[in-house]
Amino acid sequence: MKPRLLIIDDDDEIRTQMKWGLAQDYELFMAEDRPTALELFSKHRPQVVLLDLGLPPRPAEPVEGLAALSEILGGDSLVKVIIISGQSEKDNALKAIGAGAYDFLPKPTDLELLKLLLKRAFHVASLEREYREMQQLQNETFENMLGTSPQMQQVFNSVRKVATSDVPVLILGESGTGKEMVAKAIHHRSIRKEGPFVAIDCSAIPEALLETELFGHEKGSFTGAHVQRKGRIETADGGTLFLDEIGELPTSLQVKLLRFLQEQYIERVGGRQPIRVETRVVAATNVNLKDAIFEKRFREDLFYRLAVVVINLPPLRERETDIRLLAQEFLRRAAAQIGKSGLSFDHEAVRALNNYRWPGNVRELVNRVKRAVIMADGNRLTPADLELKSSAEYPHPANLKEARDTVERDMIRKALRKHAGKIAPAAAELGISRPNLYELMDKLGLRRK
Repeated sequence: MKPRLLIIDDDDEIRTQMKWGLAQDYELFMAEDRPTALELFSKHRPQVVLLDLGLPPRPAEPVEGLAALSEILGGDSLVKVIIISGQSEKDNALKAIGAGAYDFLPKPTDLELLKLLLKRAFHVASLEREYREMQQLQNETFENMLGTSPQMQQVFNSVRKVATSDVPVLILGESGTGKEMVAKAIHHRSIRKEGPFVAIDCSAIPEALLETELFGHEKGSFTGAHVQRKGRIETADGGTLFLDEIGELPTSLQVKLLRFLQEQYIERVGGRQPIRVETRVVAATNVNLKDAIFEKRFREDLFYRLAVVVINLPPLRERETDIRLLAQEFLRRAAAQIGKSGLSFDHEAVRALNNYRWPGNVRELVNRVKRAVIMADGNRLTPADLELKSSAEYPHPANLKEARDTVERDMIRKALRKHAGKIAPAAAELGISRPNLYELMDKLGLRRK
């Protein structure tokens, strides 16, 4: 992919010469006045701009050129703007450099000198962007998890607090929200970080095999047991045991797991000798365990043993401010894996990402971005590349009442997300009382969490 270069000059002959001399190395965009230049800059986001100070409607003065310089740098402070102007007076050069221009060249410009300057400008711009992205990721990353939303900051704070203790933790959240990543973060920040992190998916192993998988077995304890084998619990001694999808654990094994949590001893299948195991247990599920307890599918005493501390992971649709951040990071990773560069989302793709409900959460976002990077033809990913609807495809409200309900629903959701579901501050931000907010939520079919 060629680097993008915006050339702003009111002289048609100069633009033609620039196109002839630079088109082989750069993807060029041409503008002859400030409005056109700003429109092209906003749409294509070039890293470097060549700017003539004398632009219409007053080409004899540097006013329009300096205004364009200010607006371009206001939109992106990392853009390198090289001033090329016939107005080579020292004060204009100083004004441009003082306003943030990268360099200044008088007309007529030596093409070879300009090429060298452009090469250096693009190199510096790329280095600065990489450094800024690295700094942003360092500021926004917590144990390999990204999130600036209030909900995720609350999760990160909970991990920091609970990691230093040794109590069991229960992580609740929809499928694809990153429950195992939270479990690993707890382990990495705990006193057991030098020990093993052992994970087992309770829903992925047949019930007949799950007991030996968890507790191990003695040689000869059943047909095919030719050797003694340690279970996952014993393997996690000195570290952390992560029980994923604990809500799918058969009731016959819930009793045995409860006994281990109470006594810190296990017995292998076919064994009679108690084995002491010191491990921290972190469990996770996307099942509503309160409902499972009511339906006699999950033991209440086991729930309270596991849920000493509960961490709730929000679904992606409630992390509105994180969606674009995550999508851009996944785009960067996927592009690096397959050797593509210069990829970005267009404006409609960003809107489509925010409009979509993400039933598969972060896992679905990763898959859609990877697929888009592989299948996209251009360097600007569209809603079609992501297999999402554009904003034009979403149905418009049929009447004024429906439009008003839509706006009210969106405003209430945003206020509740901002204040992590707390009614009082959300009502204050919306300028209504708490009873009025409850009434509106009931009317609009919004759940109280």
